[in-house]
Formats: sequence, structure tokens, C-alpha cells
Amino acid sequence: MKVNKIVVLQLMMSMVLMLGTASCSKKSSSSHASRATGWDVDSQNGTSARNAGKKQQAGPGLVFVEGGTFTMGKVQDDVMHDWNNTPTQQHVQSFYMDETEVTNGMYLEYLEWLKKVFPPTEENYKNIYEGASPDTLVWRNRLGYNETMTNNYLRHPSYANYPVVGVNWIQAVEFSKWRTDRVNEAVLEKNGYLKKGAKTTDVSAESLFNTEAYVASPSTTYGGNEELVLKKNPNGKRPKANKDGVVEEKNVYAQRSSGVILPEYRLPTEAEWEYAAAADVGQREYNIYKGQKKYPWSGDYTRSAKRKNKGDQLANFKQGNGDYGGIAGWSDDGADITNAVKSYAPNDFGLYDMAGNVAEWVADVYRPIIDNEANDFNYYRGNQYAKNKIGKDGKLEIITKENIKYDTLSNGKVVARNLPGEIAQVPVDENETYLRTNFSTSDNINYRDGDKQSSKYFDFGDSEAGAKADQNMYNSPKHNITTDSLGKMVRKYDNSSKRTTLIDDKVRVYKGGSWRDRAYWLDPAQRRYFPQDMATDYIGFRCAMSRVGSKAERRKSPRN
Repeated sequence: MKVNKIVVLQLMMSMVLMLGTASCSKKSSSSHASRATGWDVDSQNGTSARNAGKKQQAGPGLVFVEGGTFTMGKVQDDVMHDWNNTPTQQHVQSFYMDETEVTNGMYLEYLEWLKKVFPPTEENYKNIYEGASPDTLVWRNRLGYNETMTNNYLRHPSYANYPVVGVNWIQAVEFSKWRTDRVNEAVLEKNGYLKKGAKTTDVSAESLFNTEAYVASPSTTYGGNEELVLKKNPNGKRPKANKDGVVEEKNVYAQRSSGVILPEYRLPTEAEWEYAAAADVGQREYNIYKGQKKYPWSGDYTRSAKRKNKGDQLANFKQGNGDYGGIAGWSDDGADITNAVKSYAPNDFGLYDMAGNVAEWVADVYRPIIDNEANDFNYYRGNQYAKNKIGKDGKLEIITKENIKYDTLSNGKVVARNLPGEIAQVPVDENETYLRTNFSTSDNINYRDGDKQSSKYFDFGDSEAGAKADQNMYNSPKHNITTDSLGKMVRKYDNSSKRTTLIDDKVRVYKGGSWRDRAYWLDPAQRRYFPQDMATDYIGFRCAMSRVGSKAERRKSPRN
């Protein structure tokens, strides 16, 4: 019996020791501990373990588009026999895209903000509002009465939910930048990094919020107003002062590692736009690798085959000569010019009007051939790499109202290149490009596009004739605008008879058919180009945002 008692006591002591060890082990393996060092990373410069695996939230107006492979390029009804959309296999990463085209109402919000912050009556700002305003004269026609649209389309409330037009590519890019800052401003305020109401408190050109400037130097945001720009504890709690009234250093500003700052709004790339428009995700009956899908919807016709709405047109397009909508009250697509967004059914990604209504700007510089030999992953032509400009004092150079830069476009329109509060940018130099294999210059628009050697004028010899020949691949007109000594604009129109193309580094791709186009142009693979500084009454745009993290939203991770 004594032996049994001793054994029992020993077993009980062993169990106590095991429980204590397990408890200590559990305590040391805190969820905040680094998997690399074992340190508690909650207190390490705001990089909280709580943020690990934090998923990106979709920005306002965006829907998720899961990436994948698809055949990019024309595959059906090639009656024009173009060679600028030869089918190529591409892969697109997941991203977000605007559910609808940017509307007049959305764009007017942008214009009203610019007018408030940069009053056109001030000399330094007089060109900002005007440079961002759409060209309402695009509606005019020599032999047509369209003054109603010229005077009302942009601002009348009846057109508030119609897609904005008269916006050139440059203006669309600037709108996207503005939208990025306003959305992140609201996100940071919601998460307690900005004082509630900060985004509407005495907003002026001297105290603006800019996303990149905030990330680089948060303390300078809103002109350095510390009452508006707040800190938080890395674990998500509000900053607290100690008994002496001093805020502890571990309270930090929001950073990329906080997981709350969204990537920028931007124009979609051509590959992204075409992939999203085709929406092969819902078309199992087609061979998606061969890209045999003609429209953003199922089938080879523009009318619905469903019993509920059989015969209804699925998009807003021109049906024939003098037929922009059909017979009133019968075979009608519901619109003669543009139509309100969401007037037609969405595609399988939940995107509206990816065919018809208005064509849309995309980010790419136009070239006839998609160079899939160089890249078949997130294809995009137009990269111009830049970096933040460092002033002589060693600090970031922030744009002020005294150093705003303006560009005069080829049509004479003056637009702001940058706005106060933004970080000045300069092209990357050899410090970033030296001995790199993935890029060697700041401007990559012309990469592998056949300059010089591919030109019919190129002379491989050293003859005088060859030296004088025009050796540019794309021999486009070169219009020039300068200012004389009195400040007056001098326009020089290129009347040369030797020009052979309209393609240059300032023409951008636009995709999708519009209310002015026949059904032929509704195919997502169709591609056309237009000068980036010009606008029309049939080209609009929508924004996109890159997806960070997992490819899919709901797919479960495999168990270990």
C-alpha cells in the first residue's frame, strides 16, 4: 500500500509539472510573437501581429474580379481584317473594378471640390478647375442640333447617373488620383487616424491630404496640424497619455503595415479591362482557352434569349443607319445617346455596361501588337517609373501653390501636372537601374516596339541619305504650342505631307463599343486608339484597383 501511495504521489506531482509547463509554453507562444525571432512584435514600430493576414477591403463603388488566364485578342467576326488584336494567351491578377462607368454626378463632386479648394479667381489656381472640366462642346455637330446636350448633359440632375463624357485620358487619370486621396482620407478618419470631420475642416490648398505624402511624412499632413492627424496604439487602441500627460512613443501613425490604407484608384490596363468584360468565369459551355466568347453576355446575339425578357436589347449601341435606339415603344434599347448606368443587366463579374453606352479609356499606350513574347503576366505598355524628389535640405519636396506645374496640351488646353500637397516626382536614374535585368530606363513606353530598325526609312548603312531619313517607327504629326514674349499662345500645326500614321507615345487605347457604334465594336477584344489629350462624346471611363493578398476572396486555405 505504501508503494502505491508513493506511486500515486509521484504521478500527481508529474501531472502538476506538466500542466505548469504547458501553461508556460502557452504563455510564451503568444499570438503577438514573431515566428522569426519570438519577440513580441506588437510593440515593434507599429507592425502588429494582429495585422498579419488582414484582408483588403474593397473601395467604394468597386466589385471584385478574380484573376485568371484568358485569350486576349480578336477571335470572331473580323470583317475589317485588322492585325492589331491577334489572339494571345495572358494571365491577369485579381483586381477590383468600378461596378459602373464614372457618372456625371461623381465627376461633378470632383469639380466642386476643386473649385472650393482651388478658387479659379486666384491667379495661381485659375487653370486647375478649367483644366479638369469636361469638354461639353464635344456634343456639337455641323449638321445636327445637339445644343441641349451641350448645355445640360454634364450638370442637369436628369443626367446625374449617366456616364461622364468629354473627358480626355489625362483628366481621367487625375480624377483617379483625387479619388484615391478622398477615399483613403475617409478610411483613415473611420479608423481613428484622423480626427473626426478632418476631411471637411478648413480644407484649403495649404492643408490637403495626399495618400503618398501621408505615408512618407504623416506629421506634415493638413499643413502639420497635429490636432487633426492622430496616432494609435499598434494593437488598435486609441493613444493614451501617461500620468504625466505624455503620450507613449509606441502610438504610431497609419502605415502600409497597418492594412487600412487602400491601393490607388487608377485606370484599368487593357488586359484587365478585356478580361473583366469577357467574364469567362460564368461561361462553362465555351472553350475559354480559345476565347470563343463574342460579347460580355452568353450567346452570339445582342438580344436576350431568356423567357422573362426575351428579345430585349442587352446593350446601348447603334443598330443601323439612322437607328440609335430602335422603334419607339417597341424594338427599343431604351436610349438614343447614352443611358443611365445599370440600365442593362451586368455580366458574370457583376459589371455593368462593359459593352455599349460609352467606350472607355484604359491605361495602355497604343501599339498594334501585344508583345506576349516579352510578358504574358499583367501585360501593360506605358510604365514610366518615378521616385520622390528630395530637396536640397534632404527632405521630401512637397508641392505648394508657388511651384504647381502646368502643361499645355496639343489642343491648347492647360492642365495642372500636380497639385499642392503632393510629393514632387522625378524619373528614376542609374541608382535604381544600374545592373538590373528587369528594367534599365525610367520611360518604358517604347520598349520592344520596333523603333528605328523596324521603320521603312531606316538605313542600316552610314549613307548621308540614311542619316537624314526620318527613322522614327511611328511617323506621326508633331503639333507644337508655345508662348510668345507677351504670354500669348502660338499654335503650330504640322502640315507635313510625309506623315504616315497617327500613332505616337501619346495615343491611348480605348475599349468597348458606345452608343455611336455598331454591334461589331461590342466585342471586348476590339481595340482602338485616340490622342490622350482629346475628348469625345462617346468615350468615358471607370476606375480599377489592384488586389493585394490572396487571389480569391472566399476560397479556403488548405489545412496543414
